[in-house]
Amino acid sequence: MSMTAAPRLDPLSWASAEDPYPVYAELRAAGPLHRAAYGEWVVPGYAEVTALLRDPRLSSEFPSEYAVRALGGSPAASFLDRIMLTRNPPVHTSLRRVLSQAFSEPVVRRLQEGVGELADRLLAPAYERGQLDVVEDLGVALPVMVVCDLIGIPEPDRGAVWTRIAVLNKAFDAPNRTAADLDAVNEALVWLRGYVHALLAEGRATPGGNPLANLSPSTEDDYLVDNVLFLLHAGVETSMGLLSNGCAALLRQPDQLALLRSRPGLVPCAIEEFLRYDPPIQSTTRMATEPIELGGHKIRAGRAVRMLLGSANRDARVFAAPDRLDVTRQPNPHLGFGGGIHHCLGSALARLVGGAVFDRLLRCAVLEPAGTPVRRVHASLRSYAHLPLAVRP
Repeated sequence: MSMTAAPRLDPLSWASAEDPYPVYAELRAAGPLHRAAYGEWVVPGYAEVTALLRDPRLSSEFPSEYAVRALGGSPAASFLDRIMLTRNPPVHTSLRRVLSQAFSEPVVRRLQEGVGELADRLLAPAYERGQLDVVEDLGVALPVMVVCDLIGIPEPDRGAVWTRIAVLNKAFDAPNRTAADLDAVNEALVWLRGYVHALLAEGRATPGGNPLANLSPSTEDDYLVDNVLFLLHAGVETSMGLLSNGCAALLRQPDQLALLRSRPGLVPCAIEEFLRYDPPIQSTTRMATEPIELGGHKIRAGRAVRMLLGSANRDARVFAAPDRLDVTRQPNPHLGFGGGIHHCLGSALARLVGGAVFDRLLRCAVLEPAGTPVRRVHASLRSYAHLPLAVRP
C-alpha cells in the first residue's frame, strides 16, 4: 500500500469491521507511517506505537476549538475537555492519582469473591432459559454492578445512572454521531452531573461518607465528577469488549475452547491473549506538538497521529503466529490497554470481571452459538452489540 493511496484510508471504520486485521497487515508491510482521511497520520507497527505512546512530543490535549467545532458550546464539549483521557500532566497526574484510590489493582482485587457471586447471580436465569446474551446479560450488567459498588452508587439508582452512561458513548464516536445523538448526550450529561454532585455532597455530609466522598479532594469537584462519569463509561466498555470479543474468538476456534476447558488454570493467560488478539480499544490518537521524523517522513506540529493498537498486537516482529489465538501465549506484551501514562485505569477491573466470567462459562456442559452475533459500530471501540449463546450448567 503506497503513500499515494494513504489519503483514502479511513481508520475510523476499522474498529467495527468484521475483520480489520488483513488491512492492518497490509499497512505494516507497506511501512511504519501512512496518511489517512481527516488529515491524520496512522501508525500500525508495534515498535513505533510503543515508542509513540511514551513520546512527550505527542499530546493528549487538543486545542479546545476541536471539541467546540464538533460539539458546539454544549456540556459534551466541556466534558471531553476535562476527562483525564484528554489531559496532559500535571492535570492528568492529579486526576489519575485521585481516581486510582477507587480503581487501583489492590482495591479491585479485594472484590474478587463478590464479583464471582454476582456473576453466578446473573448466570442463574440464563441457565434456566438455556440461552445467554454475553453482552446484555453479563458484559454490561456485571461491570455496571462492580463499578457502582466502587463509587458508592445505591442499587436503586443504578438503572437510571447506567441508562444515561450508555448514552455518553456517542460523545466518543464523532463519525457516527447525529444531531439527535448529541442532544441525548447533553441531556444525559446534565442529569448525571447533577446526580454525582449530589452523591458527593451527601457523602461528605455523612459520617464515614461513601467511596466517592472518601476520594482525596485534590482536584476541583467539576473535574472529579466528569472523570467519575468517564470511568463509569470506560470501566464498562473495556470489560464488555473483553468478554464479548473473547467469547467470540473461542467459539470460532474450538480447539482453544477445549484446551481451556481441560486446563482452567490458563484463564488469566487466555484473558491476556484475548486482549492481544481482538482488543476492545483499537486505536488512540494524539497531537504532535513538535515535528517528529518517522519512516522517512516528517509529522508536522499540529497533526493528529492515530496509533493502531489492534494492528500493533498482530505484529509478527513481536508475536509468533500473530493471527492465531493461543491461550498459552507467554510472554504477551500486548497493547490491549494502551501504554504510557494513559494506560487504561480500568484494566484491573476488566481482568477481574473477565476472570470471573470465563471461569464460570468454561464449566458449562453446553457453550455454543445460538444466533447471529451483531457487531457494534464505533470509531475506536471494538465489541459486540449482541452475542447469543446456548448454555447449560
